[in-house]
Amino acid sequence: MDISPALLASIRAAAEAAPDNVELRVHLGELLLTSGDTAAAITEAGRALMVDPHSEQARSLMARALDVPPPPASPAPSGTGPLSSGSDRAAPEEPPAPSAGFDWAAAEEEVRGIAEPRFRSPSPGDPVLPVHDVERPTLTLADVGGMEHVKQRLEAAFLAPMRNPELRRLYAKSLRGGLLLYGPPGCGKTFLARALAGELGAHFLSVGISDVLDMWVGSSERNISAFFDQARRTAPCVLFIDELDALGRRRGASSGPGSTVHQLLTELDAVDRDNEGLFVLAATNQPWDVDPALRRPGRFDRTVLVLPPDAPARRAILEYHLRDRPIEGIDLANLVERTDGFSGADLAHVCDTAAERALVDSAHSGEVRMVNMADFEAALGDVRPSTGPWFDAARGVALFANEGGAYDDLVAYLRGRGRG
Repeated sequence: MDISPALLASIRAAAEAAPDNVELRVHLGELLLTSGDTAAAITEAGRALMVDPHSEQARSLMARALDVPPPPASPAPSGTGPLSSGSDRAAPEEPPAPSAGFDWAAAEEEVRGIAEPRFRSPSPGDPVLPVHDVERPTLTLADVGGMEHVKQRLEAAFLAPMRNPELRRLYAKSLRGGLLLYGPPGCGKTFLARALAGELGAHFLSVGISDVLDMWVGSSERNISAFFDQARRTAPCVLFIDELDALGRRRGASSGPGSTVHQLLTELDAVDRDNEGLFVLAATNQPWDVDPALRRPGRFDRTVLVLPPDAPARRAILEYHLRDRPIEGIDLANLVERTDGFSGADLAHVCDTAAERALVDSAHSGEVRMVNMADFEAALGDVRPSTGPWFDAARGVALFANEGGAYDDLVAYLRGRGRG
């Protein structure tokens, strides 16, 4: 049957003008289906069902457009259905067909107030649980090249008391409190903390500012508490807090309320909690910005300066970053000598830059070549040590605000390099 395009256009315009008119939508769909435009008929049937999901005409149109049997008609209301032969009573209604799937909404309604719903949106008052898994590091301090001074401080602060419980009791050596690693960025503070956990045979849980700070009032404090609780449950555990200056910033130095400082103090003091087997380490590039209350005895009362890697450490770092690269004629001793003052991250950048130069050269020439000393000469001309600005900022604090000798190690280092 041919349907006039003008008629279709007229009825479509009327349907658009009255979008809630189900009968008009169905009539338009019937005409479209008759004219052979099945896709448009399905669209109109769908629009009608959006307005009235129980419309028998729309359901029948949809079934015919999809070439499936039409759905059974809904049972008539009681008293209006067909009468059985010889009786004035309505025929019994057919039982409803079983649902194709489990009715989760009905089940949740039955257990409302007993069990939590399957899905929910977080609200500001909800406790925020840690999102990081607890690690079990396999590396130890033996895997850290050089840095003997740092290893000795870690040995005295944690390892010796742990390995000798009898001596610890004899000398009344307490394991309470935490250890603060400070120094220029990129010098391996996180790596050292992970190695210490491996040395202790303990779990390792690393926490950063993005894991803690939250826009909702009280959520940051709950996050801190949750991380400490998780570390206690997996004791022995090294809880490593990165960028302590951001979470424990000196109160009064910023517009923040310092509530995260209060929570850290509560967890470290652990008046109503057991911190046995919990070893708290923190790292910062700016220890002078950490709130003094966090530096008192029983908290982060021990500090270790993590300086740029010394010669043995630089050699180990360079060997590590060159181990899987095609190299030839590399004068490692020369590189170690010329990278004094470079951080571990700087050394990795030097190796990447040299390898990149060889890669680009190989791509241009069409012949693969090895990474050689010429590539490193060029890389050293481009890469400068990133630790300089940190030492410039730290120098004034170490020389003129060294309260209680907190930065004696840093002062000695600066004077040894003629910067004191």
